[in-house]
Amino acid sequence: MNNGNTKQTAEVAVEVLEALGTAAVVVNDSNVMSHATSVAEGFGLQRDRALIELELLNLVELARKTKSSQSVEGAINVGGRAAKVWVLASAAPIGSGSVLLTLEDRTEARRLDETRRDFVANISHELKTPIGAISLLAETLQGATDDADAVKRFASSLQREAVRLGHIVQEIIELSRLQAATEVKNLAECKLADLIHDSIDRVRIIADVKRMRLVSDLDESVSLQVSYEQVATAITNLLENAINYSDAGGQVGISLKSIDGFAEIVVTDSGVGIALDDQARIFERFYRVDPSRSRETGGTGLGLAIVKHIAINHGGDISVFSKPGLGSTFTLTLPITTNSKEVE
Repeated sequence: MNNGNTKQTAEVAVEVLEALGTAAVVVNDSNVMSHATSVAEGFGLQRDRALIELELLNLVELARKTKSSQSVEGAINVGGRAAKVWVLASAAPIGSGSVLLTLEDRTEARRLDETRRDFVANISHELKTPIGAISLLAETLQGATDDADAVKRFASSLQREAVRLGHIVQEIIELSRLQAATEVKNLAECKLADLIHDSIDRVRIIADVKRMRLVSDLDESVSLQVSYEQVATAITNLLENAINYSDAGGQVGISLKSIDGFAEIVVTDSGVGIALDDQARIFERFYRVDPSRSRETGGTGLGLAIVKHIAINHGGDISVFSKPGLGSTFTLTLPITTNSKEVE
């Protein structure tokens, strides 16, 4: 194929790939990029620049040498980026030493695959503990039929593990449903203060058991268009978390105010606090700052992950400020949309 035909082929190929939104470049026999799609430029691969990425150079040379299409998948430094990008790269010779190179960014797909595998592994681990405990307790219970006190004690433990198992399953279902949702359904205008009062009522019993004071300071005028049950679940989870990780006799506060077009819900506790290294991970699924304490309180490590997804689904955010020994402050922000307003 002569140079004129090669140039024409390259131009047609790049035009087609441009229309398809594909990252593609054509490199000549000197490994200089003669053509590039706009998506490729987003990778940092502009035309009239030499191809310098070693992995891509090796792929291009292999395609050129074998005169056949080649592909490779892996982490590559593309366009001088500091962090590597996980890509599927393909190279095909088009004549006169020129090679068409296409790139597909698979970083997000790989992250999702890893997240999915971790999720399955974590589910298996989390379910194994209460299921094993239930099996052992049931077996022990069978052998203690002549001891009424032992039967009562083991039956109580059996019930506690069954409740924990049910809680884990319910939260897994809830989180999966939130992650799968492309949009929030059942949106309705509501006074956020009323919703928060409902959430406070939901945790009143566990607060009373620990002799915890629940203090609220709510702007009654803030109204939002939200999924009532989702946001109530998020606030309830934050309150439960604050109660569970605070010592008996302490105090949990919740406030609501409107700031710059956002409803800001702040939950503050007088608990053990969270180390800085843990703060970046507490919204991950199944992550626990103190696994032994989570088992005592019945925590699954999913509560804050659910809060995060509810916030994201509503266009909001969740953040934490904490110091060990000084308690924690969680801030949930939700946008006051054009359909939401402060009640006059």
